[in-house]
Amino acid sequence: MIDWYTWLQLGVAVAAGLLCVGLGLAGRKPSDLSIGALAVVELLLVGQLVVAIVAPALGNEPTGSVLEFWIYLVTVVLLPLAAAFWALLERNRWSTVILGVAALAVAVMIYRMFQIWTVQQA
Repeated sequence: MIDWYTWLQLGVAVAAGLLCVGLGLAGRKPSDLSIGALAVVELLLVGQLVVAIVAPALGNEPTGSVLEFWIYLVTVVLLPLAAAFWALLERNRWSTVILGVAALAVAVMIYRMFQIWTVQQA
């Protein structure tokens, strides 16, 4: 993982999460704004997927469990897609809140992936 890219992903995911939760609690149904915010999060995650494939070949290898990292990565890439699919099927204010919760969950998972990649485990 790349340090600055991780922090960028965290910032965008938290901002998107807070935006969507706020919009949902204000009674707004899923819209281009809320789905678009999650789409930006997903775009950054696809970039992280590419980085995770290329980085070990360039000498930037994870110090923790590779299997655990990849399970997190596959799950976190699928999470925004599943939340957006649900929000488009069930168009109500709570779907927008679910989009926000999914984005906040992405932030937590990105931070955990960063720990797995960079923190030496005993």
